[in-house]
Amino acid sequence: MNEPRLQTVQCLGGRSLHRMAYWEWGDAANPRVLICVHGLTRQGRDFDTLARALCDRYRVVCPDVVGRGRSDWLVDPMAYGLPQYVADMVSLLARLNAEDVHWVGTSMGGLIGMGVAALAQTPLSKLVLNDVGPRIDAAGIARIGGYVGRPQRWRTLDEAADTLWAISTGFGAHTREQWLALTEPQLKREGDDLVPRSDPAIAVPFKAITPEVTAKGEAALWLAYDQLKCPTLLLRGQQSDLLAPATAHEMTQRGPRAQLVEFAGVGHAPTLQQPEQVSAVREFLLSP
Repeated sequence: MNEPRLQTVQCLGGRSLHRMAYWEWGDAANPRVLICVHGLTRQGRDFDTLARALCDRYRVVCPDVVGRGRSDWLVDPMAYGLPQYVADMVSLLARLNAEDVHWVGTSMGGLIGMGVAALAQTPLSKLVLNDVGPRIDAAGIARIGGYVGRPQRWRTLDEAADTLWAISTGFGAHTREQWLALTEPQLKREGDDLVPRSDPAIAVPFKAITPEVTAKGEAALWLAYDQLKCPTLLLRGQQSDLLAPATAHEMTQRGPRAQLVEFAGVGHAPTLQQPEQVSAVREFLLSP
């Protein structure tokens, strides 16, 4: 079975350098590059299933956004935000030396993709936004705010998996094997316990969000979305509390006029583990 290679790239933050880790699948010389970027509290191994399905056609690169997974943690917690994440991805693009890039972004990873795709002379030529758009529903923000950054410790993988599933049922039905595979890379050993790999401080800017900040952020994201030129696929869980049906519809009518695919029995966000989800992404990316 194909397994990824762990690589790192040095990135510049406001007060220091930091390493961003990324998982690379397939032929490193393949000029066709697919970058897959995860959600707020996740990490790059979330895309193992999708990467295995596409690494015969792409060099698949799945970064751990700074503060998550195997990447460094930032000195300044308030730097955890889209400007830093987009800058880090530009460093990654320079490392990959790719002239043509396809992008799959789940939740936060989709917002980062929008930021990169809106840049002048961007190499992004296809974009998949997984259950996210310029307007983010308050209900989803409140739910995520209830657990992000909360310190947790577990004695076993099964115990951790059960706890994390309790806050992740929006992902839709998964087998126990699938959920354990999604859970294990989230954890690291600390003494006799397992703890999250993510920096608890990513909650600091998240919890500092005000209605005014939200309004300014939404305006900036719509501006970025309306500037997109590349074909765009929008995935949505039909029960999503983060991407409202009205927002998804609006995204099909403006900017790149995204193609919309919805999945029944799923909230926020489709994990791209199930065959119909993988097929939707593969078909879009590989179509002429």
